[in-house]
Amino acid sequence: MKIKICGLTDPKEAAYLNTYQADFAGFILFYPGSKRNNTIAQAKEIMRELAPSIKRVAVAVSPTEAQIRQITEAGFDYIQIHGKLSQNLLSTISLPVLRAFNVKNMEEYAQYSSQPQIAGYIFDAAQPGSGATFDWNLLRQIPRDEKLLFLAGGLHSGNVAQAIQAVRPDGVDVSSGVEYDDASGKDPDKIKKFISRARNA
Repeated sequence: MKIKICGLTDPKEAAYLNTYQADFAGFILFYPGSKRNNTIAQAKEIMRELAPSIKRVAVAVSPTEAQIRQITEAGFDYIQIHGKLSQNLLSTISLPVLRAFNVKNMEEYAQYSSQPQIAGYIFDAAQPGSGATFDWNLLRQIPRDEKLLFLAGGLHSGNVAQAIQAVRPDGVDVSSGVEYDDASGKDPDKIKKFISRARNA
């Protein structure tokens, strides 16, 4: 089971992921509406503290070509794309792409399964970053392929095992579910519990 901790904002959070051996670290970029938004410089500072084994994921919403260039040059391993993604733009991306879907646009899934740039999919709630869950049974209608399938949306240590048993994803993706109750940053105890329960599910 792959574990992705998303929304890092502080170099000390990298140490939590190193200690509890997360597989992916997500950084929100070019999205000032999010309290977890980073500049490229801030993200690079955090990435320097991550263990080499942890994959660095740039998370962007309807990115432009210029933003994708900055992401590529910054040393990320993957780019996770929410929102709009044209075929023309996809063809210019050299990094593996994790295409994000939510319950409103799941029908678009089929068009990406044959795209070589798409390394995987992330299925999220209707409002990504909201910490809300969705009906996991919807994913039973999705034909599986060789690409990674991540489940996101409202996951936390109390429901991640149930989610894994219901969906059988390749990985789980969490952000608000491993933050302090006042949303002031990542909570190492919650990260530890989340990863432990996901690995043992």
